[in-house]
Parts: sequence; structure tokens; C-alpha cells
Amino acid sequence: MRLGIGQVHRNVLALASSRSCFVLGDRLSFRMLSQPRVAGFHQTAWRGSQILEDNRGGPLTLASLEVQSRVGYGKKEKMARTGGPKPSSRASSLNVKPKVSSNVKPAKSALMKSAGIKKTLKVDEALFSAKSFEELGLPPLLVDQLNKEGLTAPTEVQSAAIPIIAQKHDVVIQSYTGSGKTLAYLLPILSEIGPLKRTMEQDNSEKRSGVEAVIVAPSRELGMQIVREVEKILGPSDKRLVQQLVGGANRSRQEEALKKNKPIIVVGTPGRISEISAAGKLHTHGCRFLVLDEVDQLLSFNYREDMHRILEHVGRRSGATSRDVLGPLARRSERQTILVSATIPFSVIRAARSWGHDPVLIRAKSVVPLDSITVPRPALSQSDANPTSPSQSVNQAAVGSLPPSLEHYYCTAKAQHKVDTLRRCIHALEAQTVIAFMNNTKPLKDVVFKLEARGIKATELHGDLGKLARSTVLKKFKDGEFRVLVTNELSARGLDVPECDLVVNLDLPTDSTHYAHRAGRTGRLGRKGIVVTICEEKEGFVIRKMRKQLAVAIKPCEFTEGELVVHKEEDVE
Repeated sequence: MRLGIGQVHRNVLALASSRSCFVLGDRLSFRMLSQPRVAGFHQTAWRGSQILEDNRGGPLTLASLEVQSRVGYGKKEKMARTGGPKPSSRASSLNVKPKVSSNVKPAKSALMKSAGIKKTLKVDEALFSAKSFEELGLPPLLVDQLNKEGLTAPTEVQSAAIPIIAQKHDVVIQSYTGSGKTLAYLLPILSEIGPLKRTMEQDNSEKRSGVEAVIVAPSRELGMQIVREVEKILGPSDKRLVQQLVGGANRSRQEEALKKNKPIIVVGTPGRISEISAAGKLHTHGCRFLVLDEVDQLLSFNYREDMHRILEHVGRRSGATSRDVLGPLARRSERQTILVSATIPFSVIRAARSWGHDPVLIRAKSVVPLDSITVPRPALSQSDANPTSPSQSVNQAAVGSLPPSLEHYYCTAKAQHKVDTLRRCIHALEAQTVIAFMNNTKPLKDVVFKLEARGIKATELHGDLGKLARSTVLKKFKDGEFRVLVTNELSARGLDVPECDLVVNLDLPTDSTHYAHRAGRTGRLGRKGIVVTICEEKEGFVIRKMRKQLAVAIKPCEFTEGELVVHKEEDVE
């Protein structure tokens, strides 16, 4: 439906008087404002912290608004070079001169003044093969505490990440699950804040008070796992310096703990952090570090409002208002942003460029500026889209996210025989700690019942369980009271059970990225692990597709007479 010029004028004025449009990652949403910010034909679109203005005078349609939101990011650099968009033929015929926002260029210059000269990336490749944490320049007190916990040698991703984060670069950390990404960002942070920091930093930071690091995780389990890691390093006497703010826990007790303990590190889920911040109980304006763990999941549409508030308030410089049109852009120099995930799709790269200042991509034995990575421009319409682009995007995100010590197999079985195949698989591989994944919550209980009937101790884990019940189930599973944990996608990210020696997919994962996160529950920190996918015969093409995207050998097999029989391996492209 196309609208006349007069009607567009009235509609846009009405929209502008009440709403501002912004995009978080690749998603479009609306936020209410108390005062009008746009007049006439100006359509202001936020992409992270970037402002793009479209002053086209031609007829406006809902489709044109959709296209604008999708391609705005691709046009912003061109607009900056040319001084603004070229006038359209329609605008010329109406003698309407397109206006270029005067805020864009000054914002960039103001940012450069506040951030200073572009940081020089110094990479010492000799540290990639560091044999001890001392070589990475960590404080002696922190190294001693690590030694007490039995942590003497850094992993590859830790050797690459710690020196770069210590140089105060904004970073994106990508490494396979179980490679030690959590300590890769925790150790340099604890080198700067808290009781284990460098001695020369102590006098300079005495004046600081309140929360100095905010770590955001998409799930309660991952959040609590990070809290336990921090508590383990700080020790019993200082573990009050970290506070969990996860959903499902008592909010009043969390707020009381914030007031009483005055933590320097806060770890939580987006909803609860945003909720307590909005209530004025959590002050993060002076925060030095913002960590987004499993950032690809935090970019999803469900978290858009909460993430917007977190990005607006964490590390906000003194004197800045919530209506600062530059948003996080003007405050990049006030905080260090760290994005972490096993899979880094292009949406994460775009977000990192928007939220960080000269960000760096860190992989095992690899450190490169994020600007050196080419990000494809979003397609304008279905007809313009490359039909192979979705698979290319998934492939780019999932490759390199699997632990190298895993063995991958698949076998076929009818739906009603899958649980019996799982039983034979467990006995044939003599697996003692098994995680079985399904796509839905409802059939979990039935699978547990059938396994128990066959003499295998099993339990279920899903989002409908309360916080205490989930914690109890995980503790019993880690302690060996249950042999099999049947769960859904809830446990596919962040669940750390080092003893897990077998992962079974009772339902096919939706794509290769989900396969990678499920598989990463075993083979952690260099241990060996096995991944078995049980599918129906008609689903074989999905396995072949994932095998190609992940570039790993997923071998066909069957379980007969208590043994694993591997068939002839098919060619892997």
C-alpha cells in the first residue's frame, strides 16, 4: 500500500512524536520517548549506536521502511565519505533538499578526541606457546591463586587473549567449547580490579567504588558457572566481591547483597540485570569492563530491550544523560567491551564494530583486527538474496567451534526404537557420564522413564524446573548419582561437566551451530569425547549437510552385540 505525500507527512509526525526506532544487531524494535526527536520526513533509525537518516521525499511504504532498516548499516560508511545520501529524483522534482545530520561528523570527531589516537595492536606471537601464566604478565598474587587451584599452564585461547585484553583493546573471543574462554577474559579483568590486581594499579584505583565489571550470560546455568569460577579464584575470604543477578532467584536478596557486600563484579542474565538497574539498585556508570558471554545468543530478539539498557548504562561517563544521541558510541573509551562465543556469525561482527572501538578478533594462535574481516551486506529483498548465503553464514559461524579431540558418529533407527538404540550405544561405548539432547521438553520425562526401566539411572533438565531443582539435578549428575542427563537446548551452552564422555542427539539439532554447541559438552579441555546422532533413515541428508558445513567426519555406525561397528566412511567434502 502506497501513501500520498500529505498523509505520509502526518503519519511520520505522529510516529516521531512518540517513538524512536533502533536496531540491536539485526533486529528492529521501538522505544518510547517523552519528547519528539524527528520532524518532517526524517526517519531516524538506530543501529546499535549509529544514527542513519533518510530524507527521501518520495512516497513511503512499509516495505521501504523494512529495506531501510536492513541496509542502513551498509550505507553508513558511504554516507560518511560523500557527506550524505544523493538526492532522489522525486526529491529533486519537489525541490526538497536533503539534509545531512550535523550530529554525525562531530560525533566521530568527539569520539576520537575522547578516545585518543587509534590504539596500536601489539601481538607477541611467542606468547601463543606460553607454558605458564607468569609469561603472560599476570600479577604474582593471581598466579599463586591459580597454582593453588591446580591451574599452571594456559590454554591456546588464553595465551592469545590475556595479553591483548591487558592492552585495553575491545575484543571478540572465538574458540571451541571447553577451551577455557571463561578464564581467558576473567584473568585479565582480575589483574586490574580486586584484591589480586597488580600492585601499581592499587593506588590508582582506590578512588573507584562500586561495580567495575559486568558479565552478561544468556542462561542461569552459565551465569552461575561463571560466578563459581570467579569465587574459586578469589578464594573464600573474598568471594563476596562477586554477585550473581540471575533470573529465577529471589530479587530482594540480590538487592540486599548488592548493598551489603558492595561487589566489584556482577554476573547475571540480561532480564535481571536490566530489571535491578532500572529500579536504581545497580549502579554501573563507572564500570570498566562489559563482557557478553555467548554473545550470538544475546543478540536474539528476545533480549533486545534488556540489552539496549545494559549497553546504554554500563560504563556511562559522568555527566552523560540517557538521551545522549550517541548512545554507547560516545562511551567506548569509558569501558572495555569483550564479546565471547564459540560461534561468531556476521551479526556478532557487525555488533562488535558498533559497540567497540577498533575491536580485535582473537582465536587460538591468531589475533587480527576485526576491520580486516569482510562482512557481506544484507540483501535488499528476497530476489536480491543469494540462495547460498544462509548456509555460508552458518558455515562461517560453526567452523572451528568443535573441540579437536571429538569423534563423531551417526546411526539410523525408527522413532520408537531410539531409546533402545541409546541404551545399546551407552553399553557399547561403556560411557559413564552421558548427556542426551532432544528438541522439545515434553518427551524428556518419557525417555527418562524408559531408561530407568532398562536399568540406567537417568534424570531430566529443562527450563520449566525451578532454580533449586535445576541446581540439585546438576549437582547429582556431576556427582555421579545419575548416568544419563536428558535435556533440551537449555544445556547446550555453558554447561560444564568435565567428566562427560558421551553426547547423544536423540533429535537432530536445527543447524550446524546447535550441533557444535551440543557436541561441546564433551571433550572439554583436551579430553577425549564421542558424539553420536541417532536419526531416522529419511534424515540422513541433514547429517551429510552438517558434515560438509562443519568440515568434520561424521561416520555411519551401528551397535550390535555390545560393540560399535563403524561402516565405510563416506567422502567428506
